[in-house]
Formats: sequence, C-alpha cells, structure tokens
Amino acid sequence: MTIRGPASPSGGPSPPAKLRPARKRCALRGVLIRRASTSDLPTVLPLLREFYEVDGHDYDEAVLTAALGPLLADDAFGQVWLFDTGYAVLTWGYSLESGGRDALLDEFFVRNRGGGVGGKVIEDLAQACREAGARRMILETEAPNDAARRFYGRHGFVPEASTWMMRDL
Repeated sequence: MTIRGPASPSGGPSPPAKLRPARKRCALRGVLIRRASTSDLPTVLPLLREFYEVDGHDYDEAVLTAALGPLLADDAFGQVWLFDTGYAVLTWGYSLESGGRDALLDEFFVRNRGGGVGGKVIEDLAQACREAGARRMILETEAPNDAARRFYGRHGFVPEASTWMMRDL
C-alpha cells in the first residue's frame, strides 16, 4: 500500500494522497486490518465507547462523531484503522525536532489482548506511517498503565524525559 503521491518539488515527502481504504492481511491467520471510511462510522463508534469505558474516558458521541469525520473522509488529518478485535487512530503532526511529519498514535484498542494481534497491528501501522511520510510515531499512555508501556516498549517505543502538558481552548 502506498500512501504518498508523486515526489514533491523540494524532494521531501509529498503530502498524502486521498485514497480508498487500504486493506491488508496481517501475518496472523485471519486478521484483517483496513482503513476505515465514512461508511464505517457505525462500526467505529461502539469500539470507541468500549475503549473509553475500559480506559475511564468521558464518551461524548456528538464530539467524537464530529472529530472522526475528517479522519474518515481523507488523509489530511490522519487515518482510522479497523481490525478484527479493535481500532487505531493515527493523526499527523509536524516537528522540527524530528525533521518533518510525525504520526501520533492517538488511540489504540485491542479487545482480546495477549494473542499477538496488537503487536502485528502496531507494525502495520508503523509501515503505514512511513508510507505517509512520517519520520516517527509518538504515543502517550495513562500514568498508571504499566502494562501498556511494557507492550509499547517491546515494539520499539522508548520513554522520553519530556512531559506532555495540555490546555483546553
């Protein structure tokens, strides 16, 4: 699956092209990972609700539906991926420190953990990020979630000394 369009005049990564949802088979038997599209909203929302309940986040369907719209419509802001037991949301950022586009793994939910699906999906997502011109993939975990940090550490993510801070606007 190639996400980039023709090379940019500057020779750097080109902006992402608008694509049909990509489908690819994971190496794990029977697991299909695919890009979600606007028609998948009824499938995505119950998965978000389940993840938000498990993780203790407030679920506001109207807010989430509005936020998902641009991600499901095209690649300008990111991508939503569906697989047999969950979903992932990648969003794009830009950083001088990393030399360009970054991918934020904003949400990653695997319903039945421990079977290897999450690790395979992470690798497929990393490949999709590279193909979209991202130079690194970033994520954050809840402070008490040691299991998540161990999982991500096994898949090449390393903690940084910086602390994320947030301000609502």
